[in-house]
Parts: sequence; C-alpha cells; structure tokens
Amino acid sequence: MQKAFTLVELIIVVIIIGVLLSIGMTIYSKTQEKGRAAEARTILGYIRTAEENYRLDKDTYTTVLSELDVDGVSGDCVSQTINYFNYVINPANSTAFTITATRCTSGGKVPAKSGSAYSFTLDQNGILTPSESGY
Repeated sequence: MQKAFTLVELIIVVIIIGVLLSIGMTIYSKTQEKGRAAEARTILGYIRTAEENYRLDKDTYTTVLSELDVDGVSGDCVSQTINYFNYVINPANSTAFTITATRCTSGGKVPAKSGSAYSFTLDQNGILTPSESGY
C-alpha cells in the first residue's frame, strides 16, 4: 500500500500557507511604513537644522528647499526616487516656520494603510505633530 497525501489534505495545507502569508505581508507592510515615517521625521529634523543655519546667515527663513543644504530632498513626489514624502516649508513670519512632510500616494509609493496620505508637521521649536497615529 502506497502512502500519499489526499487532495483535501493538500488543499488545507495550501489554505493555511495562504493565511500565514497574508498575515505576514500585512505585518511587513506596516513595519516598512513605520520605517518610512521614521525617515521622514529624521529628514524633518535635518531641514529644521538647515533652516536655522540659513536664518543665522541671512537673518530670515526661506521657503525654498533647494536653498538649504539638505541632500536628496525635493518638494514634490514625482522627482523623488528614494524618499516617500513631499517636504514643504511654510513660513509663519520672519521668526517662525513649519515644515510639513506629506506621504506620497502616487508613482508606486502608496502607503500600506488603505492608501491614504498622512503627514507630519515640525515647527521652529522642534514640536512634531503627526496627522494620524499609528506610524
């Protein structure tokens, strides 16, 4: 008598593997997105430092990212190949500013959490405000 698996046993194994893969991919996507959010927070800090250095030199803040010495950061999602966030500097006045990092949702950079954009805002005092929690 030959020993073999039945078709039902093989189908059950395939279903179990599929369920485990779907759980694993969800966890992987969330972990990957948390890493991207951490990168955005770090870059916000770099931009804030560069903005403060710019103010020391010019006695005013700038709204142009290219005037700051921050490599690999642009103001739009299309031209960025590495970063997954769009960075914008908004001056409140000559002594205050906010920097906003908004998650790109186009060009293959869709967030794992239902494809919705989220953002972080950092002000001149170093106060970080996320638009939603979980990242």
